[in-house]
Amino acid sequence: MTISDYENLLKRIEDKLGGSNMKSSSRFELPTVDVMWEGQKTFLRNFSEFPKALRREPDKVLQYLSKEFAVPAERLGDSAMFVGRRAPDDFTRLFEIYVKDYLQCPTCKSPDTKILKENRISFLICEACGAKSTLKGKYA
Repeated sequence: MTISDYENLLKRIEDKLGGSNMKSSSRFELPTVDVMWEGQKTFLRNFSEFPKALRREPDKVLQYLSKEFAVPAERLGDSAMFVGRRAPDDFTRLFEIYVKDYLQCPTCKSPDTKILKENRISFLICEACGAKSTLKGKYA
């Protein structure tokens, strides 16, 4: 076997592995935002799906959305009500930021994390690689 044959085989393996990595990185997906408007109120009808998908406390997720929108919000069963009209894209954008800041491991980018509070400091602990990093925000 020559060096060029070996390099060709390595390239083929790399191409095959590259394709499978793309699939595994997208295994975590947020639910689609389902919004309804009633007057000057916005209802996120499938709010309860988000804390389940994120594996976070519903009250913390609602507090995050409420503070980021700078409006009062409350849970109504499986939905959440926000004062003012908000576009579905606004919710999607905020959930993506939440995932990046409070869910994804900064080391390995895994969504399999949990939050641990020690002496008033919140830590993000990765269940995949074991990394422990501090959380800068207050919505943990």
